[in-house]
Amino acid sequence: MGKRREPRKAAQVPVRIFGTDANGKIFSEKVVTATVSKNGVRLDGVHTTLKADETVGITYGTAKIHFRVKWVGVPGTPTAGAVGLENLTPERPIWDFPLPEGDIDTFREDSRRDRRTSPRVKCSVSVELRSEDGLATWSKAADLSVGGCFVEMPIPMNQGTKFEITLWIFGSKLKLNAVVVSSAPGYGIGVKFLDVLTKDRESISNFMKTLEPRI
Repeated sequence: MGKRREPRKAAQVPVRIFGTDANGKIFSEKVVTATVSKNGVRLDGVHTTLKADETVGITYGTAKIHFRVKWVGVPGTPTAGAVGLENLTPERPIWDFPLPEGDIDTFREDSRRDRRTSPRVKCSVSVELRSEDGLATWSKAADLSVGGCFVEMPIPMNQGTKFEITLWIFGSKLKLNAVVVSSAPGYGIGVKFLDVLTKDRESISNFMKTLEPRI
């Protein structure tokens, strides 16, 4: 059982979805929306195999926004080809038509499984990524949890790449080992922290309490 932050609107408009599929391969295909809201969209007719928690991009007209895969329809069932996505930047509207206003909309989605093991919050945290060969890249984390973050990168690292990440929190540096778990060209990478010490988890958790919860 879950709660949407506003009602959905039935709308069938053409969009393009792109990113990396469940096998880490780059894809791009034209599909049609089924329902939309400020914070999410359901797509129908998606042929690419996607995984929950992957980050993908959607273009509609001249707008381009990145979304996180929240659930994927089950093959051989009425939900086959359907995908539920969450807008990672809801403050940047993608749709050029009005959306319904209203109270929280309670819903059930049988195929929906939020596989995230810890809550995350929206943020803008400076990070340094240092590869195993010592090459350093500077960027920003757009969301954060005690288990990982999403780092904005126009040319992302490949899925499975291990590296050291430094986060600037509370005015100091926190260094962690990490691995790329999802990669979306034009947007960035989903990062999982590895072997996090208890004191470092507590530092991240305390920092997250100063930020606004995302979901």
